[in-house]
Amino acid sequence: MEKSQTIGAGNDRPASELEKDIESKPTTTRAEYIDDPDDGLSEEERAKIDRKLLWRLDLMLIPWLCLLYLASFLDRTNIGNAKLDGLEKDLHMSGQQYNLTLTIFFISYSVFEPLTNVLLKKLRPSVFLPIIMFLWGICMITMGLVHNFSGLMAARWFLGLTEAGLFPGIGYYLSCWYKRSEFGVRMAIFFSAAALAGSFGGLLAAAIGEMDGIGGKPGWAWIFIIEGLATIVIGALSFWMVHDFPDEAKFLSDADKKRVLRRLAADKQSSAEHEEFKMAYFWASVKDWKTYTGAMIYMGADMPLYAFSLFTPTIIEELVRYSSIKAQLLSVPPYAAAAIVTISIGLIADRTRQRGLCNICISIVGIVGFAMLLGAETAGTRYAGVFLGAMGIYPCISNTIAWASNNTEGVYKRGVTIGMIIGWGNLNGVVSSNIYRNQDSPRFYPGHGVVMGYLVVFLFGGSILQEILLRIENRKRRRGDRDHWIEGLAPHEIELLGDKRPDFIYTL
Repeated sequence: MEKSQTIGAGNDRPASELEKDIESKPTTTRAEYIDDPDDGLSEEERAKIDRKLLWRLDLMLIPWLCLLYLASFLDRTNIGNAKLDGLEKDLHMSGQQYNLTLTIFFISYSVFEPLTNVLLKKLRPSVFLPIIMFLWGICMITMGLVHNFSGLMAARWFLGLTEAGLFPGIGYYLSCWYKRSEFGVRMAIFFSAAALAGSFGGLLAAAIGEMDGIGGKPGWAWIFIIEGLATIVIGALSFWMVHDFPDEAKFLSDADKKRVLRRLAADKQSSAEHEEFKMAYFWASVKDWKTYTGAMIYMGADMPLYAFSLFTPTIIEELVRYSSIKAQLLSVPPYAAAAIVTISIGLIADRTRQRGLCNICISIVGIVGFAMLLGAETAGTRYAGVFLGAMGIYPCISNTIAWASNNTEGVYKRGVTIGMIIGWGNLNGVVSSNIYRNQDSPRFYPGHGVVMGYLVVFLFGGSILQEILLRIENRKRRRGDRDHWIEGLAPHEIELLGDKRPDFIYTL
């Protein structure tokens, strides 16, 4: 039995007494110790209070988290915009050296990601997230001050290290606030900031690039410096704008804290409870087959995402033979379309509870898009392929994370699982940074071909595989084939099994 500081918000008794009560009453579940502040109200009154609470959570959590991820994605991909403004020429870099600066980011980024959710839980979101933002803002500024390839490599390594905690951290953090049927669209809205970053990044780079020569710095250096300073400012404000987990969030009253915890408990989640970290949670994630199918699906979306984000300005420049500024601007519409589709798929997946089917269908759009980039002869058709590629990649990122989160229960197990899935996906960014080579322009056959292979085999194929396996497991649980897992266990012990409970039905 886990020893927690408090069980549910607003309880005055210490955790040890509550644990003894639960153990002395084996028919009592942990959720029954969370007081009901709406006891005696009608279902209609409860529903009205719940809608107001959900709206309040959305306003207090989602907008600022979207801003954080917009800054994060902008800072990791703006090197593609800087390349168009003369980065390679000024630093006397070859095309291969440029690709190495992209590769080194993904190595440090992916290696440290699985560890970050443990730090997030221990340090609290309101401390951990602002600290890493401040640090990666400094890394961004140094990227604008380097004078050679070695300096840029060092800056990109530390940028990957300091950014590693944001995306898996916020994915895990949001899953501790919302029911499974509500999480997908919030994750989609949050991740749409990545698409907006691609859109906004082109506009911003085009404007900052006009600062060329100011202070003796080229335009590409100002892209890094200005955006790094903005990140530091956002990080400083985040000490007040980022909130802690539901049982500690200062913007909630005691009654609202209980409501959040009760609605999570009703959804068979214990995500907001205090747990002391144990290696058992890590090994539970490692031994779970869903961790590996989730990683397979995520790599099928994540590698194409980074390839697309890092090289879209270059692809469009070669495609239409425009100036770098016009290429930056032409990269905006595909990202805007991707943001709209991402949110739409989030809504559809939440309402239908068919995340796998959504992944399968939308991945086909991306496959068609890259087939057009590979085979089409006209610039207009290939530009349309860029649109379909964006629309087929971006929605699958947030939907895959929501799918993995929905099917993993337990505070630390979920955090470790999400970190492992995202970390493995981002490690494949090493591939994305080396498949678009200068000598392959303007058609970039090797790059487009590898991306399409990832989409077909890992995203499309992996989604089908996980869908089939989850259906088989759900049938076994409904038939009672897994009931022997809980023989002789008390209700509170069954709760601790998380997604291994026989009554836990997986989201398809």
